[in-house]
Amino acid sequence: MTTNLRLPGRPEEITFSSLLARNATEYGELPALSWRAGPDAAEWTTLTWSEVRHQVAVLAAGYTALGVERGEHVLLMMGNRPEHWLSDLALFHLGAVPVTVYGTSAPEQIAHIARHSRARFAVVEGARELARWEPLLDAADVPLERLVVAEAADAGRHGTYASLYASGARIHRADAFEKAWQETRPEDPLTVVYTSGTTGDPKGVRLTHRNLILQAVRLDRGVDLPEHAEHICYLPFAHIAERVLGIYLPLLRASHVMLCADPTAVSAAVRELRPVQFFGVPRVWEKLAASVRAVLAQLPEEQRTAIEAANDLVRTRAGHAERGEEVPAELEAAYAGAKERALDPLLTLAGLDRLVWTASATAPMPIDVVRFWAGWGITIMDAWGLTETSGVCTLNSAASGYRLGSVGRPIEGLELRIAEDGEVFTRGETVFDGYLRPDGTVESAADADGWFPTGDVGRIDEDGFLWITDRKKELIITSTGKNVSPALVENTVKEHPLIGQALVHGDGRSYLVALLVLDAELAPVWARSRGIEADSAAALAAHPAVREEIARAVETANSRLNRTEQIKRYRLLTEEWGPDTGELTPSLKLRRRIVRDKYGALIDGLYEEPYDAV
Repeated sequence: MTTNLRLPGRPEEITFSSLLARNATEYGELPALSWRAGPDAAEWTTLTWSEVRHQVAVLAAGYTALGVERGEHVLLMMGNRPEHWLSDLALFHLGAVPVTVYGTSAPEQIAHIARHSRARFAVVEGARELARWEPLLDAADVPLERLVVAEAADAGRHGTYASLYASGARIHRADAFEKAWQETRPEDPLTVVYTSGTTGDPKGVRLTHRNLILQAVRLDRGVDLPEHAEHICYLPFAHIAERVLGIYLPLLRASHVMLCADPTAVSAAVRELRPVQFFGVPRVWEKLAASVRAVLAQLPEEQRTAIEAANDLVRTRAGHAERGEEVPAELEAAYAGAKERALDPLLTLAGLDRLVWTASATAPMPIDVVRFWAGWGITIMDAWGLTETSGVCTLNSAASGYRLGSVGRPIEGLELRIAEDGEVFTRGETVFDGYLRPDGTVESAADADGWFPTGDVGRIDEDGFLWITDRKKELIITSTGKNVSPALVENTVKEHPLIGQALVHGDGRSYLVALLVLDAELAPVWARSRGIEADSAAALAAHPAVREEIARAVETANSRLNRTEQIKRYRLLTEEWGPDTGELTPSLKLRRRIVRDKYGALIDGLYEEPYDAV
């Protein structure tokens, strides 16, 4: 249900500080924030909303004592831990601007952000982060003055989060805290989010309280959830999606944030907590689907056949719901029985049995992944938006209608138009004012009529649903002048379970080639089920049976693509791409330029004779 909580004013006129004051007063005993004290901790530590506000007030005093002033940027590089979440709130209560930096950022990127934001203070997690930040204290062109370290054992000569909190506790005065946050206006900056940068230096996107209050209110209206629902918070806070879902929406809804410090442990957290809502970028849903498929592959054939039959039945029922049709009574009864017997036991084991809202965004969602989960009664409501639009622009919704494969209809107050070249433009109150300049001013990115070019290419159907096909800058233009969407081709070939990742190349060439990566979870299971012994991913990729299956996968994908879109040659790789190795952004988008540079010799070899696919 949409939240019915009282707002402390009209959405356009309030700030997130006023929402925290409301939560502490009206919902003070409800849980607000939970986390595990360490990787081996069995119990969760929980703060109520009244306890959160008290700690935020103390921290605000500590940051004031440190020298933080209204309007200045403070950089944060920590994982999903309470020090990060609470510091974010404390800083904007002071009128300062918290800026989260991705934990996987390279030293050059960190230096750029520190220089560009003119930040004097940074709060970092521990030794791993200090190694990249300490050199900036001595850099003549970087104004950074002091570091605060969350892990006290790693702090060395730097101040600690604990000492900052202790100093705040000594000087905290309630009247000073109340006066500070009440001076903040809705048009004041709430945060600056630096884009993760698939190319070039990250850009600073400045977002105001009003931008994100309106985003939270309008997103809430399109999301049907129980009040005060729990949210598993595992994506980086430098990602606009997690800032909205893990900070701003919980402040609006007075809901419960469960911090998952290790994003690779999210599956375990889901199994334990059995959430009613879950958001994942496409790569997360792909990995979860691969895990389920790996389990299914090891089940007895009879059980597997029963599950597949139930999947088909559930998809048929979902088709009626998608089209807005009434589900026939006979189908509804068959669905309920099949789901209870074949699917619910496995969903319960995976912690997915209570889900009522699931969503994805940030990149085109592979339709086979959407259909896979639909077969389990989990309808992934794909959304679309950018950092520059405060998050969601369009949303699929069970209440207002959805189309699987689309990214939904515009949220309230947002307009869309499609340019002649297919680029999507948008305008509305949740669209940012502009990019931060090094001198602190903002450079508008909209045209004279307020339309912002998103860089995404798509179409709007007759029912108002938006379909995103690719990024404008990533479209391949072949030597024959044909435009090709690489995401379309990549998602088609990735429908085969052996292929976990793919990059298609062909700009300025007469045909397309591809780099394919074996799925790290499914490939070994697939091999074992066929009696294939391989002691490494490289040995598996070289096995004749695997090579034959990959060839069939490419052939099947090509049969569904037009001539220009077909993959003529490919290379099979064994090392999975990720943020740590540079091929993916921290939000798990493919860095095409990085991959092309890293594997340039292999790609060039695909256009030469003779050629070996593996």
